Amino acid sequence: MIPARMASTRLPDKPLADIHGEPMIVHVWRRAVEADIGPVVVACAEEAIAEAVRAAGGEAVLTRPDHTTGSDRIFEALETIDPEGRHDAVVNLQGDLPTLEGALIKAVLQPLDEAAVDIGSLVVEISDPEERRNPNVVKAAVCFPEGRTVARALYFSRAAVPWDPGDHGHPGGEEGPARPLYHHIGIYSYRRAALERFVKLPPSPLETRERLEQLRALEAGLRLDVARVDTLPLGVDTPADLARARRLLAPREG
Repeated sequence: MIPARMASTRLPDKPLADIHGEPMIVHVWRRAVEADIGPVVVACAEEAIAEAVRAAGGEAVLTRPDHTTGSDRIFEALETIDPEGRHDAVVNLQGDLPTLEGALIKAVLQPLDEAAVDIGSLVVEISDPEERRNPNVVKAAVCFPEGRTVARALYFSRAAVPWDPGDHGHPGGEEGPARPLYHHIGIYSYRRAALERFVKLPPSPLETRERLEQLRALEAGLRLDVARVDTLPLGVDTPADLARARRLLAPREG
């Protein structure tokens, strides 16, 4: 399920931004269809988005425009299209990832192979030293056992967590190579029961403080595991991001 709304301060009408003759939301819908893990539905706040998706042959559900989170929006749409509860898991895919690889969409379901896990998500190791201290890059506090690519996330923060004495960005940091930090990728898989519980919870103190919705789940005791992947998808938030997406998706000649 792909939540989408027109409101965006840095890139107005973002879902309908043209990328080689098709709106961005249609490109995201196509990436989800290509992943071939189940039906794909766009949960949208405005009729214009629904019309664009349907014109491309996709399925769209119009939701209340006043939802504050994508999770709330997809839950409303899920109850509309599947009131009987036939689907026991749902992937929440951001509508601004037009270059997303299908392998990443499949990977977000891996954590749910463990029966105790309520929510799955993705991380990628940070390779750019500047990202370690960039508050716009959300970090996951997670430790992967030897030979494993899925592990439990203990916390998420805009700060560089966990602390590393070898990171020269910290006052008094010791000499030595910095240890891995993980960039959180905001794609989620939910067990249906966990999604229903999550959207009924009030915003939590840590969620409000860090401005990170997933902390509500952790504070409520839901288990959130992440799969480690090798690729960071391009999120389109600015005109510069849009220009890069257009270059990446340019039709090949010949």
